[in-house]
Amino acid sequence: MDDSSLYGPGARRLQDAFDSRRIADRLEDVILQDQISASQRAFIESLPMFFLATVDGQGRPDVSYKGGLPGFVRVIGPSELAFPSYDGNGMFKSLGAILENPAVGLLFIGLEQPKRLRVLGRASIDQADPLIATFHGAQLVVRVQAERIFDNCPRYIHEIEIRAYSRFVPRPETVPPIPGWKRDAAFRDALPGRDLADLAKEDGPDET
Repeated sequence: MDDSSLYGPGARRLQDAFDSRRIADRLEDVILQDQISASQRAFIESLPMFFLATVDGQGRPDVSYKGGLPGFVRVIGPSELAFPSYDGNGMFKSLGAILENPAVGLLFIGLEQPKRLRVLGRASIDQADPLIATFHGAQLVVRVQAERIFDNCPRYIHEIEIRAYSRFVPRPETVPPIPGWKRDAAFRDALPGRDLADLAKEDGPDET
């Protein structure tokens, strides 16, 4: 009986094929944890982006980029973090999947000083979450109860300098520009009422 909490039969089959089961087990023993350390918290809260993996109730996987200003992901407990969901395209693929299947994977990558951290756990969404008032511009707040946390080797991460943060990210006392796709005739008549009202008030050039 394999008592690993990290590896499934497929991983085990490949580990055996490449003689890596021993090092895989050692890595699990040494780096796997269920609480977020102080250094991991500092890393998470310093980043302006991460990737969110979900699987819906029909087993369909998805992965999405989530961006904001540094600190938009917060560690709110020993094994819990929270992040805002900002205005998007209205598809709600990631958050909709969470309502069907709470299992999620979060991948945090440091680009300027290569570093990588994985957080695997279970997510929840509450439209009345009291944290929503503390995230400027948030439509919803997602909470993640981390179950498996581990640092990953960063050797293949390219060093990339961030030149500027997106002007579309919500900021206090700043109204983000309307994205160009919402002006496109193919979509405009299907937009939510709030978007139509914003477009009616703005006659500026398209934003891309």
